[in-house]
Amino acid sequence: MTPTSSSPALPASPSVALTRVLAVGSLLGLIVLGLAWELFLAPIRPGGSWLALKVLPLCLPLAGLLKNRMYTYRWVSLMVWLYFTEGAVRAYSDKPPGNFLAMIEVALCLLLFTACALHVRLRLKNAALVQTDEGQNTLSPAPDVKPAG
Repeated sequence: MTPTSSSPALPASPSVALTRVLAVGSLLGLIVLGLAWELFLAPIRPGGSWLALKVLPLCLPLAGLLKNRMYTYRWVSLMVWLYFTEGAVRAYSDKPPGNFLAMIEVALCLLLFTACALHVRLRLKNAALVQTDEGQNTLSPAPDVKPAG
């Protein structure tokens, strides 16, 4: 057994739980915004456009974030920059209301990146603290016992 599989699951600290809620919420916000934007609010073509399919890649990491998988938080923090770039370009090139929706997309992307980066950082920090505590408990020498007599 590996040391991580034999140790019990750590309860999430309030800050880790908050970053998880922010990451999942901002990801869901990006999905809803992308669909509403391209289908109803400001589609490129009247009646909606195929650009709404851009939200499909955002649906993939949702399960991993909900299952609290560290690897998912890491790669989402990289993938989100594609959507940030789209939002930044469309914020300057689209006409209202599209440019306002693009600014919201940029804000949600920044929130998602920050939440994912903090989540990974806090979880690694907490895991290191637990390992340090376990190492001190298991590696501490036995107290000196003086012989009686």
